[in-house]
Amino acid sequence: MSPCNDLILSCDEIEDTKLLSLVASILLAQGNKGEVAAVGQRIVKVLERRLPEGQSAQHLLPVLSNVISLSPESLTEEQTSIVSKKMADWLRYASTQQGVARPSGGGGFFSSPRTRQPGRVTEVDGATSTDFFTVLSVGQYYTQDQWLNIQAFSMLRNWLLCYGGKGPKTTSSDDKSGSVMSLVSSAPTSSRLLPPKERLREKAFEYCQRLIEQSNRRPLKKDDGDLQKACLIEAVTIMDIICKQDSSYVYRTVSFLKTLHSRICGDTAYARALLPIAQFFLNHSKMAALDSDAIYRHLFTDIPAQLFHNLSLAFEFVQFCKDNSQLFTDTSSIFRQSFPNLFKFLAWNSPPLISEFVDLLPFLLDAGTAIEIFHLLLDLPCLTAALDIQLRSAALPTSERAASNPAVKPATSLEAFRHPLYKSMFQYLLRTKSAPEDAPERLIPLRQLLGSQASSPRVVLCADTVPVLLELFFRVVAEFADGPLINQLVVLLLQRSDQLYEIPAFKDDVYRVLSSQLVMLCRLHPALIVELSTEILEFSGAVSNIQNKEVIFTHVVWAIGEYLSVSYDKRCTVEQINRFFETLEAVLFEITQLRPLASTPSYAPRAISVLMATLTKLAARCQDLIPRVSMFLSKMRTFVKSPAVTSVYCEEDLEELLIRATELMNLLKMPSVAQFVFTPPVEVASTRFQREVYDSLPSALRIVTHLLEPTPGFMPG
Repeated sequence: MSPCNDLILSCDEIEDTKLLSLVASILLAQGNKGEVAAVGQRIVKVLERRLPEGQSAQHLLPVLSNVISLSPESLTEEQTSIVSKKMADWLRYASTQQGVARPSGGGGFFSSPRTRQPGRVTEVDGATSTDFFTVLSVGQYYTQDQWLNIQAFSMLRNWLLCYGGKGPKTTSSDDKSGSVMSLVSSAPTSSRLLPPKERLREKAFEYCQRLIEQSNRRPLKKDDGDLQKACLIEAVTIMDIICKQDSSYVYRTVSFLKTLHSRICGDTAYARALLPIAQFFLNHSKMAALDSDAIYRHLFTDIPAQLFHNLSLAFEFVQFCKDNSQLFTDTSSIFRQSFPNLFKFLAWNSPPLISEFVDLLPFLLDAGTAIEIFHLLLDLPCLTAALDIQLRSAALPTSERAASNPAVKPATSLEAFRHPLYKSMFQYLLRTKSAPEDAPERLIPLRQLLGSQASSPRVVLCADTVPVLLELFFRVVAEFADGPLINQLVVLLLQRSDQLYEIPAFKDDVYRVLSSQLVMLCRLHPALIVELSTEILEFSGAVSNIQNKEVIFTHVVWAIGEYLSVSYDKRCTVEQINRFFETLEAVLFEITQLRPLASTPSYAPRAISVLMATLTKLAARCQDLIPRVSMFLSKMRTFVKSPAVTSVYCEEDLEELLIRATELMNLLKMPSVAQFVFTPPVEVASTRFQREVYDSLPSALRIVTHLLEPTPGFMPG
């Protein structure tokens, strides 16, 4: 900003193009919309007239590019037509002669009496150029119009996006631009008669065609090869924009890009160029009545499998999927079938791609893919380890890549990659397409083998992303899952809790997510407690689960007490309640019995508390069990006062356990009240008496305790 009011910058009267560019840059940096518009008006006005000798528009185009980025609406339709006309000429009619080097000294007319006339520009392979100049033409020195050609191409995409459409209908000719005039625009011979906007499209299209042809030449320098690839991507993108704005170009472009795809699809160096080609066919194949599945299949099958380790390509590829996710799900099944391949990008490049996959995952999920994606998310760190082994194996000399001896157990994971016993496991983990019929249990030996890589920084970073995606997975699945799918997920949740990659922090985070989502699944489909009674009894009856998976065990037991009720499922019988009761009673007895000759193992106080509460809930629904629960609860005072117990539990935990046992025992003295507290009507349980997930009793429990043991000043309301 100007340091004082007396110093005010203005570009209104500046004629020198270089000075104008400097002043305009300062004005644009101030961010004032009025100044941006004023700069744009002035630059177009200068460009409109013939520049004096020694002046060049070369200094003004970068500033104009900034103007349209900051405020495209600052230029009028008339002004954009002026610039479009000039851009068409800059793109198509730049000199094909090389520029002359500027003399280094004072010189003069007689200083170089035998200066040779410069030759024509060349192609990247050294051949003399016989066509018009482009950014891929090579010269030792460039003329002013050649620099303008290069600058015009650099801002062409943004210009077309801002001003290449139909725009305001100010004249009758504009109304025809999408129909009759667009057909004329496809004919190069009539381009002189076209309005500026259509003429720019025509010249830009010719320019892009020439760039694609030039990209087929073998460059003499590596830098020229990199430039070829960048220009190829830009050219295809611009052709796609032109076809969106004028559909008459589609038919000319389709065959051209199909030939290009056939030429470059086998070369991984051109992988990035496959994305704009696929984008073109996504946008226009329906109109051209083309089957483009072969192009999509190659893109989604080969590129992620071969180039998952290229971070910039990975980002662009996932962004491409994100931008077209809805279109893919509507037009092609290849997108969803290829999700195992897409997750290779995340496995290798997490956490940089986590936010992109958070947006992408909902489009990959449906009833047909949910189970396989659930397994894939839990095995994501294993996939990272397997990809690392795949890369290291590919880097080995050919002589060392032979298959291992089947009779000899592999000593390392790298040897296992080529071992016949593990080969099919690696192939399944590294698959490129969905394989829902295959059993993930086959990966159990491979997870153990890959344990040596569990501390790898890349594997650990990948493991950190899994809990985030798991939570998202369950949120999305909850929107469409029916009873059978929820049952299947709960069974797998219990099974896979024993089949995780051995990273302690990873397992703890996954257990936390799975336990909270188990509660959500039970709330969606309470009947699963009855329908999956065998699996749930097997899990909750294992004392080892309290030590290894306490958080999941606690939530399973809580769900039994909450939903094993005829209120939620009419199929719930007294026999089933007794089966669950006896199983949980045995577990609680096992973890609270006193062993005078052995050390007392420590179990989570929360698990003991939830077991007591669940047994009390079941007894309230089957009152023949009340005496057994009451007797057990009365013995908790002996348990918490035992020296063996006080040596392994803290005083606060033991006090809480005793309070909880006393509350439950008091409540069972009033069976009818206990039944209401523990099994309220469903419509009540889902409203004001609804509990938090980690609270094992309804809020009414405290009220009843006060009723049984009144305290001064307590007035039940």
